[in-house]
Amino acid sequence: MYRLVLADDHQLVRTGIAFLLASLPGVEVIGEASNGQELVELADRLRPDLVVTDISMPAIDGFEAMAIIRDQQPQIGIAVLSMHDDTDIVRRALACGACAYIRKDSSLMELGHALDRIRSGGGYFSPGIAHKLLLPSAPTAHEMLSQRQLEVLALLARGCSSKKIALHLGISPKTVDVHRARIMETLNLRDVANLTRYALRNGLVKA
Repeated sequence: MYRLVLADDHQLVRTGIAFLLASLPGVEVIGEASNGQELVELADRLRPDLVVTDISMPAIDGFEAMAIIRDQQPQIGIAVLSMHDDTDIVRRALACGACAYIRKDSSLMELGHALDRIRSGGGYFSPGIAHKLLLPSAPTAHEMLSQRQLEVLALLARGCSSKKIALHLGISPKTVDVHRARIMETLNLRDVANLTRYALRNGLVKA
């Protein structure tokens, strides 16, 4: 039997996915986690062949959980099952140790095919995601912004005022405002709400 641990913070979704996975020949779901911390603990205790995880979860998110499992137990395969298909998110998941990235709206047949590929030592990406990965990638925030601008962006996304950011970074509020204006210009964003969404989407801050 191919032993899996599943992580998703929505119980009904997780129950449905676990039922589908268990219906595949030779597959056994041996544990379920509702957040990244539980996933890491279950992976350590149960030593599955594969963990299947979502990205957005409380406690620690899927990215951090994958990185911990990869470092502590590199023999465990890691697959992402998520509705997020942004290229930057997929590439970050790969960097954290994922060998497969499957959309949640995939069919049971595709899910079974993906597991067959993983069991044989390969990887798998849903067709739309694979196509996106082949396209030239747009510059990331880390490539477009300076380290100081990334720090200001992260603090802005957490709701900090210019005065608080200035105190935290040891710069003047006026300098913070200059950085914010340049960040918005570089990223082509118009307000702090859009900056916050951008920072969350690109993993610069946690939800």
